[in-house]
Amino acid sequence: MRRSAWPNVSEAELVRLVEEWAERKGLEARIFWEGDETADDAIVRAAEGLERYWVVSSDRELRRRAGGRAERVLGGGSFLRRLRGLG
Repeated sequence: MRRSAWPNVSEAELVRLVEEWAERKGLEARIFWEGDETADDAIVRAAEGLERYWVVSSDRELRRRAGGRAERVLGGGSFLRRLRGLG
């Protein structure tokens, strides 16, 4: 899959794929969008209160900030392939 797949997936498709994946796995998934604070800051803040979590981002700085205690840290393209059943 091309590297550009991750930023080119629509919000609606991403939400649908993540919700289906989380339901199949019996997990809770959270998708963060820009709002009153940056999505990156919201992710870092949320991760601080969790014992078990994955970080999915292609942003190296975010992966560094939020991924210290993560069970898994995945790039966006890798996770999208997983969601689509290709990886």
